[in-house]
Amino acid sequence: MKKVKKQGLLSVIATVFIQLALGTAYVWSIFQTGIANSIFNGDHALAGLTFSLLLATLTLGSVVGGRIALRYGTRKVVLLGGIILSIGFFIASFVNAEFYWLLWLSYGMMGGVGMGFIYSTTIANVQKWYPHKRGLVTGIIVSALGFGGVLLTPILEYLIVVFGGQGVGEQGTFRALSGFFLVVCTCGSLFLKDTPEGYMSDYIKTHATATCTAKNYSTREVLKTPQLYLITLTLLLACMGGQMMMAFAKPIAVAKDLEATATIGVLAITLFNSIGRMVWGMASDKLGRMQTILILLAGSAVFSLLVNVASGYWVYVLIACIGFFYGGFLSSFPALTADLFGTKHMATNYGLVLLGFGAGAIISTQIAGFYKNLAATDISLLFPAFQIAAACAGTGIVLILILKAIIKRKNGSF
Repeated sequence: MKKVKKQGLLSVIATVFIQLALGTAYVWSIFQTGIANSIFNGDHALAGLTFSLLLATLTLGSVVGGRIALRYGTRKVVLLGGIILSIGFFIASFVNAEFYWLLWLSYGMMGGVGMGFIYSTTIANVQKWYPHKRGLVTGIIVSALGFGGVLLTPILEYLIVVFGGQGVGEQGTFRALSGFFLVVCTCGSLFLKDTPEGYMSDYIKTHATATCTAKNYSTREVLKTPQLYLITLTLLLACMGGQMMMAFAKPIAVAKDLEATATIGVLAITLFNSIGRMVWGMASDKLGRMQTILILLAGSAVFSLLVNVASGYWVYVLIACIGFFYGGFLSSFPALTADLFGTKHMATNYGLVLLGFGAGAIISTQIAGFYKNLAATDISLLFPAFQIAAACAGTGIVLILILKAIIKRKNGSF
């Protein structure tokens, strides 16, 4: 038994290091302005589409990677995902304005698929090792993704300068990240191990509730449930404000006359996004997933409405708050998916839920990019984008209340 527990702990530790590395792919805000000017002729919406495609195709990678992991194991899927991610960033390092679309294919689509192979399969793996602390371990893993951005942001800023400065140094930084991803994912995968057969059976039988099923639903079965579509659409709506701020934290700080310290905006949303993932993951174990998500939706709506009001260094406080609540969604929804549908097919089932996240990423960054193009230096013109995000969060509250009513009416049976 001690050997089995040690294997579970090693899988968690390895996953933390892998997710720390993956977090650097999320710090797109550092690259946004330089890439927009050097490759997309100053068009922020087209440049932001690169990051949107990464988030969108991450969902595809999660679905495909989850199915492969069931057959071949988590270790092989993570290794393959690392190779795809590495190749994608290597190709991105050679993109120029003439072949701008290649950045969408490489950093965006290949990067997203590679991350998807790794992201959901590792979350599902640790949830199986620790079913009694599902929210906590999910929070730890996804918070590592956020902390990766915090730890490596100063390094990435330095590398951009070393490789030629803004508008030039981004490509060299992509090349360095390519090698980094390959090394970390390859080494980390060696320590990943799947749970033994029947490992969770006793726990599941004794802890099944109306919102935590004892059955492992296949993807085909999940597709027939209204619960899937409700949580997928809610995730799409919930993350709008956070995704907008993730992509435009630095440009917003610059437009608020904070150019000298604008990188703090990137660090603020990345750090508090990460802290939020862990804090709200633990909270969801105590408060319940849906109650936690309702609190997060309400907070996200309020803070999105304050973007135009904040000035001076209060901008960084607001960015941090948006990141803190945004991070909570990314630990609560994976745990909710496992509660509702079981853990056996969790990687694939959560990949379906992430379709909402991916669609929301494309919609949110295009909305924010459109208004940022209009705004130029007048940041008040960006405010309608965050009004839309607030309205979306409010709609998400309605959807969660509907979900609670469905579960109550059916007494937990699908």
